[in-house]
Amino acid sequence: MNSAGTAPNDPPPAPLVERLQAADQSHVLRFWDQLDTEARGRLITQLEAIDFDQLAGLIAGQDDKPDFAALASRATPPPAVRSDGTGAAWNPADARRAGAEAIAAGRVGVVIVAGGQGTRLGFDHPKGMYPIGPLSDRTLFEYFADLLIATQRRYGVSIPLYLMTSPLTHDETLAYWAEHDYLGLGSENVRIFCQGTMPAVDAKTGKLLLASPDSLSLSPDGHGGTVRALSVSGCLDDATSRGIDLLCYIQVDNPLVALCDPDLIGHHLVSGSEMTTQVVRKRYPEEKVGNVVMVDGALRIIEYSDLPEEIAAQRNEAGELRLWAGNIAVHVMNVPFLRRAAASADALPFHRANKATPFIDDQGKLISPDTPNSIKFERFIFDLLPDAENAFVVEAVADRAFAPVKNADGAPYDTPQRAREAIVHLHRDWLRDAGVAVAEGIKVEINPRFAIDVAELKQRLAGTTSIERDHYFAPLQ
Repeated sequence: MNSAGTAPNDPPPAPLVERLQAADQSHVLRFWDQLDTEARGRLITQLEAIDFDQLAGLIAGQDDKPDFAALASRATPPPAVRSDGTGAAWNPADARRAGAEAIAAGRVGVVIVAGGQGTRLGFDHPKGMYPIGPLSDRTLFEYFADLLIATQRRYGVSIPLYLMTSPLTHDETLAYWAEHDYLGLGSENVRIFCQGTMPAVDAKTGKLLLASPDSLSLSPDGHGGTVRALSVSGCLDDATSRGIDLLCYIQVDNPLVALCDPDLIGHHLVSGSEMTTQVVRKRYPEEKVGNVVMVDGALRIIEYSDLPEEIAAQRNEAGELRLWAGNIAVHVMNVPFLRRAAASADALPFHRANKATPFIDDQGKLISPDTPNSIKFERFIFDLLPDAENAFVVEAVADRAFAPVKNADGAPYDTPQRAREAIVHLHRDWLRDAGVAVAEGIKVEINPRFAIDVAELKQRLAGTTSIERDHYFAPLQ
């Protein structure tokens, strides 16, 4: 026996060996005799989680993407309520009422996708822990927790949070929420679950890559992995047990999202949609957002990189972009629809991406390539749209709804500085709409636990006529 208690000559499990041989992937066991019991167990667990038939199909290119140029040539603008309330057969006030009633009835839960690290921000922690408050330094997690608390207070209801991590961020995220007492939401209302992974393969040979002798090179399976992860983690069952049939989905990096927006939820309900998407109007043809369009009677998203330039540049008679709707990853989805998708192996296709992936060679030496050497596979949540009944679109004003935090300050777009400026600008507008003058250059930040909207802000600041210095409107005690 070796020092770890493992007999060096113990072979790997015979059924696993047979599966690897059939898939022509036996090379992943080449360091078996060097591994201790714990390392062998880790490798076995990773290998047994792989659907080798599915992987073989992906490697063979059976996931080939559609002819997006042909799809784009048939694309039309999506069915939508525009930001001014036009475009729908119903009264926006009726939709807002329906949304508010659904929240108050306890039908709504929240899904936040928070698997990313802040690497591009120079922040080696889960992105949700990034401080974004212009004056408060509240983290992105705190931002949404405060909004949920304010929403619960307004409607007199408990709203559960289903927070999806990735293997890279899971443990630190769990620790953060526990150490901060679940940010006031209560541990019983916060379920933190981890998305799945997919192995990377060598781009030339299709062979599985090893990150170390006892581990495959694995990466998260994309935000489309939310569907399966919600199911296998028991979150869908938890939602159903609470009487929840609507889930509001967002990504953690956009602090301007109006989480549990009664207007968005109401339009979703009144339209009879199974999946509704919030969008913003594209500012220019080549803007790097997905294009939400109708093709052959189904709503779908064509990524900016797949939309031919000449089609992206087309304009209507009013001079506006014909394909105007830009995806911002904000959705409302019916729980039964998600259950149906989770039960179907084909509900979400895999997309392939060529990446530079570190790996160990036959001698166990770590190789860090400078150019793409691998294929990674991931799923996208928006690929659910074509299968959703009455899929619908609701436009939001970009300056009030979309300021993602993706790149470090100094980049041309999607920076923390840009997001903080957008928050300040929005809250200055709130104050002015509430009848409060704000001196030029003054920074303000309004915690939703002080006021969740302009109407509540006007009540809180009755008698206040102006703001003369930077001010953070903190939660009321």
